[in-house]
Amino acid sequence: MVLPAGLPHTRGMNTPTQPPQRPPESAARPAPTPRTARLDIHLDPVSAEPVFSQICAAVSADIAAGTLPAGTRLPPTRALATQLDIAVNTVAKAYRELEVQGYIEGRGRRGTFVRDQSGVAGEREALRFVTTMHSLGMSLQDTLELVRRAWP
Repeated sequence: MVLPAGLPHTRGMNTPTQPPQRPPESAARPAPTPRTARLDIHLDPVSAEPVFSQICAAVSADIAAGTLPAGTRLPPTRALATQLDIAVNTVAKAYRELEVQGYIEGRGRRGTFVRDQSGVAGEREALRFVTTMHSLGMSLQDTLELVRRAWP
């Protein structure tokens, strides 16, 4: 088959007959990937405090100061270990300890993130209050009535 001059050969090619459609502006877009924080941790090699504990102290201090706000992604254990020139297991131990303390949470392959601390403090105080009321022999109904009366 001979084509007229100037026309491209299109047989067997998958060419659209219409230009590609753009999704409407209202279409849901995936949430942006959170940026990984760069931690500024200085380890004291002559300190009696273990290295993992120094990491925990530095990260928890940054969280308390607001330098690492809730939702901030922490560096992967290997990246932080390389940055600090320490073993990966040391960073993993620090992350586990920070997770137990409620500062961070691991989300599988997505990474490790700073937890919202406002809820953690409230939960801790509520548990302390409930434990105290229970040890005083207060019933749930009496305790709730005391809270309702005391609530501003």
